[in-house]
Amino acid sequence: MYSARRADRDDGGAQVGWSPDLPHDRDRAVSALFATHWERLVRLATLLVDDRETAEEVVQDAFAATYDAWSRLRDTQAVLAYLQRSVVNGGRSRLRRRGVARRRVRALHVVASPSAAEIAEDRAETAAVRRAMARLPRRQRQVLVLRYYLDLSEAEIADTLQISRGAVKSYAARGLGALESAVAAGEGR
Repeated sequence: MYSARRADRDDGGAQVGWSPDLPHDRDRAVSALFATHWERLVRLATLLVDDRETAEEVVQDAFAATYDAWSRLRDTQAVLAYLQRSVVNGGRSRLRRRGVARRRVRALHVVASPSAAEIAEDRAETAAVRRAMARLPRRQRQVLVLRYYLDLSEAEIADTLQISRGAVKSYAARGLGALESAVAAGEGR
């Protein structure tokens, strides 16, 4: 069997553990494997991914991985098995990425934009809330704007308006109640 690890030398300087059928160094060995198995592995990958160009990329990646892993491979059967596993796993990985990409594209196309009627309704509701806000007492309006537009906490609102936290809660509750009533009654329109 061919050994991809560094060969030990006996006392006479002869290498022990190398098969005479493959070159001793990684570059020549991988080149020999490439020349012998490239086309067969590309056919295998093509069957997996159904695309010759992608199949060639998968096989090229498999040979690059084999070259990088050379020191861990022990014999020719292990090298060929490693190459085949790399091709199969690479093909599966490419198919998985294709599936994810297709799902993302479908998800982008599924997003529905609002209809003209929905947009008009939202704008009318927003205008009604703005008119109702304009009718609120100044402190209630200030508290609601700071809370829901600027997203400030009760403590930050109290500090900004120089009022107590209890007053902030009171103004917010009364302001929201007045807005609900005005919008429900259609007064803001």
